[in-house]
Order: sequence, then structure tokens, then C-alpha cells
Amino acid sequence: MTARRELAYAVLLCLAGAGLALWAVTRTWVLDSTTSSALDEGGTGAQLLPWLPALALVGLAGGGAVLATGGWLRRVLGALLALFGLALAGGGGYGLLADLGDQVSSQWPALTLLGGLMAAAGGALTALHGNRWPAMSARYERRSRRDADTSGPIQGAGTVEAWEALDRGEDPTVR
Repeated sequence: MTARRELAYAVLLCLAGAGLALWAVTRTWVLDSTTSSALDEGGTGAQLLPWLPALALVGLAGGGAVLATGGWLRRVLGALLALFGLALAGGGGYGLLADLGDQVSSQWPALTLLGGLMAAAGGALTALHGNRWPAMSARYERRSRRDADTSGPIQGAGTVEAWEALDRGEDPTVR
């Protein structure tokens, strides 16, 4: 498998897993049968475990950050994403196994568990192989003033000096 394809798989696993977990956490996990109000939706995963949506958002941001980093920093980010994914999976597992009371809908905790495992797999793949994947190019980064080329007929020329050179008939771009 090529390095670009591995990078794409890891990013997609992180983003899809964290997105699935975020969506499943916002669904109703527990229905409250004690109230007769039709407006009462019960307890969502976010209400039961308030840290789950935050972890899912961090997983989404981390999936994008995998593209922007490189080398050892990408591997560290992958390890963190793997831990966050396992924590998401743990929250989904808790929702499946804990006695939450009334009518528990097991599909949403199961999807949270699946999303967390997907994000953890993407993070683990990044932690293991991320240093050999291509990184963003420095081609479009802004050069510092030290790196700026000041050679040519107008040394350190600004805009005014360049226009004045053109008025004199000189080409400010000639070296």
C-alpha cells in the first residue's frame, strides 16, 4: 500500500469514526417512562456522559491535523487520537453495559463504540506509520526577512524603490 493511500485511510478513519460518534452521542440513549409528556425526549449520550461530544470534536480536529503535521509530531498526534478513540469507545461501551434505568436504546451507544474504535484505528495507524507519509509542502509558506533575496540592482528594494527604478528605465527584477 502506498504512503498516500495509508494517509488517506488514517484520516478517513479518524474523521468518519469521530463524526459517527459525535452523531450517535447526540441521539436519545434512554427514554424516561415516568413522564407522560410527549416533549420529553429522554437522555442523550451527551447528557449522560458530557465529555463524549468534546472527545468526538477533538477527534475530528485531530483527523484534520494529521494532514498538517509531519514526522514525530504526527506520530504523537496519532497516539493521542488513538487514546481519544479508545475513550470514545469506552463511553459507548459504558452506555451498552451500564444500568441506565428505563428503556435503553442500545443502537446509539453501539455506534459510539464503533466510531470510537474507528477513530482509535486511524490514530494507531498514524502513530505507527505517520512519520513516513508525505507532509504538507513548505512551498507556500511565507519566507522570513532573513531568507528574502535582496540581490540585484536595488538592494532590499521596497515598492517605492522598484517604481523609481522603473522610472529610470532600470529593470528591478534583473539580477
